Amino acid sequence: MAEERKDHLWKVAQEAEERIDDLMKTGASPMGLDVGTAKIVASRRKAKDIECAAQLNAFIPVPYSKFTETILGQNDIAYYREGGELVIYGTDTERFANMFNAEARRPMADGLLNPRETRAMPVLEAILTNLVPKPKVQGEILAFSVPAALPGREAALTYHEATLRGFFQGQGYKPVAINEGLSVIFSELEDNNFTGIGISCGGGMCNVTLAFLSIPSIMIGIGKGGDYIDSAVGAVVNEHATRVRIQKEEGIDLSRQPKDKFERAIRIYYEELVESLVDGLAKALSTAETLPRTDRPLPIVLSGGTAKPKGFKDLFEKALKGRALPIEVAEIRLAKDPLTATARGALIAAMYEK
Repeated sequence: MAEERKDHLWKVAQEAEERIDDLMKTGASPMGLDVGTAKIVASRRKAKDIECAAQLNAFIPVPYSKFTETILGQNDIAYYREGGELVIYGTDTERFANMFNAEARRPMADGLLNPRETRAMPVLEAILTNLVPKPKVQGEILAFSVPAALPGREAALTYHEATLRGFFQGQGYKPVAINEGLSVIFSELEDNNFTGIGISCGGGMCNVTLAFLSIPSIMIGIGKGGDYIDSAVGAVVNEHATRVRIQKEEGIDLSRQPKDKFERAIRIYYEELVESLVDGLAKALSTAETLPRTDRPLPIVLSGGTAKPKGFKDLFEKALKGRALPIEVAEIRLAKDPLTATARGALIAAMYEK
């Protein structure tokens, strides 16, 4: 059995290399894209390596003046003019929001286009245009991530996916949507025949997918993510969510005891998010009509920016121990690069499309 498994993995690797060689001969360059609530990450092959680039999925408007516009241009800050305002978008947004003690605005919320934000699509298009170059060959494959539908949000997901698909088609790509959790499996579980549970903990929500030999059987969304933590902490410490996010990303250690009110609040809401995530996973597994039959325990891979802090995996393992699951878990591990796992998995999906 071990030899058969080894031969199969070798064959998969060989097919991938042949597919890459064929694509490079045609001049095509498939792209994988993680369209996340907090960040958008693009992934592309460069020779035999994978190159990733990211932009913050946020913006902030400032009053227009010719002087301000000149200074923004001189400092290579991404913006566009709309009426009497300059709309700053992407990575520099948080710096401006922090400077003006204002809240950065998001084109997306809860994993989907934000219906309450009038500038949602113009800003998102600006960020995507900045991050995704025109295809070298008309009809190049671009695989972009989409979340699992939250209960009652199925129609919103359909609109979100169709809108992105239309934009990428207009750019000259052949777009392919891929579930976010499945992208994590493609990125991280090649050594397990693309079988296991992929979890992406993002800014707007958490996505969970169980797949057997790359075929998804369970896909669920949990309506809490990093934005929920930032907003909840901000409310109890009387601070903007943007500033909470910046402090959090400077380095939160969930494995140690909190030393002040801010760290206590972070800990409380992280624990709540993890409990909601594990509850959702356990319920989905327990109520599934069919589960793939396998003689091996399944690995669980955690990814996404919300899963990155030290101690997150320990919180997840602790919460999971108290649940009776209909499957056996082999291991729980963090993705090699939690921030780019979804984009890398989307790229793998793109390379196998025709």
